[in-house]
Amino acid sequence: MNHYRLLRRSLAKRLAGQGVVHLAGGKPVARNFDVEYAFRQNSDFLYVTGVEEPGCHLVLDGSREILLVPRVDAHHRVWEGNVPGPSEAKKLFGVDKVMYADELKKALRGRRPVAASKLRDALDELRAVKTEGELALMRRANAVSGEAHAAVMRATRPGMKEYELQAIFDSACVKRGLKHLAYPSIVAAGVNGAVLHYRKNDAALRSGDLLLIDAGAELGGYAADITRTFPINGKFTRRQRDVYSVVLEAQKKCIARARPGIISADLHVYSMRVIAEGLKDLGFLKGDVDGLVEGGAVRLFYPHGLTHMLGLDVHDVMGGKRRVLPNPTKVPVRFVAKLEPGFVITMEPGVYFIEALLKDPVLRRKHKDSVDFAKADSFLDFGGIRIEDDIVVRDGPAENLTRVPKEIDAVEAACAR
Repeated sequence: MNHYRLLRRSLAKRLAGQGVVHLAGGKPVARNFDVEYAFRQNSDFLYVTGVEEPGCHLVLDGSREILLVPRVDAHHRVWEGNVPGPSEAKKLFGVDKVMYADELKKALRGRRPVAASKLRDALDELRAVKTEGELALMRRANAVSGEAHAAVMRATRPGMKEYELQAIFDSACVKRGLKHLAYPSIVAAGVNGAVLHYRKNDAALRSGDLLLIDAGAELGGYAADITRTFPINGKFTRRQRDVYSVVLEAQKKCIARARPGIISADLHVYSMRVIAEGLKDLGFLKGDVDGLVEGGAVRLFYPHGLTHMLGLDVHDVMGGKRRVLPNPTKVPVRFVAKLEPGFVITMEPGVYFIEALLKDPVLRRKHKDSVDFAKADSFLDFGGIRIEDDIVVRDGPAENLTRVPKEIDAVEAACAR
């Protein structure tokens, strides 16, 4: 518990003299009648305590740490099992004192709590830069998730259903002790790969199509977020290889540029330029690359961001107010931050053939001189390609946490029957 103790002390130090820190853990959420959704602890509470039980509180009053746990009766123990009491919890979680949750007012002593905005900002600043303990958990989550992705590649056959592959991924993670996914898995065959947050996972797989799977498990709350796209029959067609190569080149070039001091928005614009160049070479786009990026034509094929923070939330906190930057580009970007050592970010460029964009009459008129819509329309049965790895920003080259085949020959070898 030394890891969590150090984090609590860092939080208390940042907020010294501003009041009592009170963090409430999560509560169970009813699914229907007397059945609850699987409990997942509040990320902030988990960050500074490691406590995964519901109904808890933490109070930091100067150097004093108080954990408050639910008071349970014999009926609860019969149906739900044991919940650590004060003496057991004190040993388990390494705090100064443990009280019952119904004693919260007593623990707060009528003191003024830290303003919610100041607490939020302090937590965001701390959570942005990962400790080695956090990175160890993320490496393990990535390793197990990567093995699950490889299992899906080996098992995929034409005629299967998307949910069968979802089951293979889930099973591979649970077998290695990771019982919780970081987010609902996207398992998208063929044209479904062009739906960015596809969720149905119930279509049949066809030979000649691609399979896009975006899935990751979490360990101790820390997420992996990995996407791979591969041929259902194990062999890329020529047009699949061409588009895949554009996405892969963009990802590799962006990973190489992920260094401290780089602004995430600039990195995203760079990825758009690489993809615009590639799509221009393939005949989908025409004209000046700067114009294709700034005018938005490339966004018809690449409509999402390149990267986001990763940690206890799959779209993790963005670093606190002092890290907030104005967008230096002419392109709308949600994540704008100067990269720092210890940041963990995703790297996920993609190219998609999305009917809702390519058939939009307003967009067709706007980009008629920049897009070969006849060629793009001929790819509406293609779906999409996304390649996503999880990256640790370092003082030197970035550390890639993800070890899943992504080079074309390696992907085909991983899919070998």
